[in-house]
Amino acid sequence: MVADQAAVPPALNGWTHVVLPLLMLAYASAVLIGADGDRHLASWLYGLEGGHWAMKQAWLTEGLIHRGGRALSGLASLAVGLLMLRGFCARHSRLRAARWPLLRLLASVALATGVISLIKQHSGMDCPWDLSQYGGLRPYYSLFASRPAGLRASGCFPAGHASAGYAWLGLYCFAVSVRPRWASRALALALGAGLVFGIGQQLRGAHFLSHDVWTAAICWFVALGIHLLGVAARGPAGRVAGLAWSGRRTR
Repeated sequence: MVADQAAVPPALNGWTHVVLPLLMLAYASAVLIGADGDRHLASWLYGLEGGHWAMKQAWLTEGLIHRGGRALSGLASLAVGLLMLRGFCARHSRLRAARWPLLRLLASVALATGVISLIKQHSGMDCPWDLSQYGGLRPYYSLFASRPAGLRASGCFPAGHASAGYAWLGLYCFAVSVRPRWASRALALALGAGLVFGIGQQLRGAHFLSHDVWTAAICWFVALGIHLLGVAARGPAGRVAGLAWSGRRTR
């Protein structure tokens, strides 16, 4: 019998990982979209920047956080892909034991960013910098409001760049599979990256806060779904692989 069911701990099957994020998403949407919290926050940032988006092309937000962050996320994906390939090619190594969790991590990053991109193509939400209230030309329409037929959708929802950080929420599931004690640090790393990328874009006038909230939620449920489906498909072998990586014994 497997001594430790670390690959699918009770916590990942519990309500806190599904119901709690849904409740948080609903509450945040009610405050930010329903109660117009998005525009209150954007107006505050716009005022702090002097009545224009002073950070739109700043080196910190546009150069380092936007372009640099996108490159960093791409390099991280490449590194995970190479480690995964090495794991599949190796005969005796810890990387071989982690090859399936690495595959799930890579799949969750790719699918999460892909889903965000697909939704953006069909959403009608405008970016703050497009709105007349913030120096643009368009009137404001909330996410669920009907738009005039002739007003082209700008596809600003959800937040694409923030997904380059939040997509790595799959690191939490990866850590659960191979080294559970790293799970909280992996979660903090992914959330931190998403927050930095998201705040950077908000300072540029590229997104409202609700865009980032929805992006984080989508990325989380994609990562959780792939993890649970992948571990279920692997069965006991997936749990044993996680123990092999962490160096724990089975009996």
